[in-house]
Amino acid sequence: MLINLTELFTREGEEKSYTVNVETDRFHLPDGDCQLADKKPVVLRIMNAGNRMLTMEGHTEFSLMMPCSRCLEPVAVPFSLTLDRSFDMKKSTEERAAELDEQPYLQGYNLDVDQLVLDELLLNLPMKVLCKEDCKGICNRCGANLNVQTCDCDRSSLDPRMSVIQDIFKQFKEV
Repeated sequence: MLINLTELFTREGEEKSYTVNVETDRFHLPDGDCQLADKKPVVLRIMNAGNRMLTMEGHTEFSLMMPCSRCLEPVAVPFSLTLDRSFDMKKSTEERAAELDEQPYLQGYNLDVDQLVLDELLLNLPMKVLCKEDCKGICNRCGANLNVQTCDCDRSSLDPRMSVIQDIFKQFKEV
């Protein structure tokens, strides 16, 4: 959803509130695409601070279906994002890039709410997503989900770099 910001430039101190639905159903994250579930609208308040400066405050809540880091089963991860940004509308895209202040959610005088939420989401992603604290993960040999079933794979194998030492132990067992 795009919000046109030009109507806020008329008066200093002008303030507008927006309630916008996130239009996308998926977010493309570094680990892959994740389905958006249980989303609430984004509530934004944008104010003209004068001298072509805008300040924005906002809030949204949603859940994202992300894979468990151990067993890869989908997990609903809740997010509560608080948005607090300021926009200097005097700067060009090139000037923002030179100052390392790129704002891909700002395209001319339009604010892309979906991109803004994605940028904030990327900053708030958890390091590790687990379906439960004691998740057993998957078998590294057959790929079975160890939370659901057990497998008969041999898990006693050592690190392949230690195979020479394992051969020495086998020689001593035979004697």
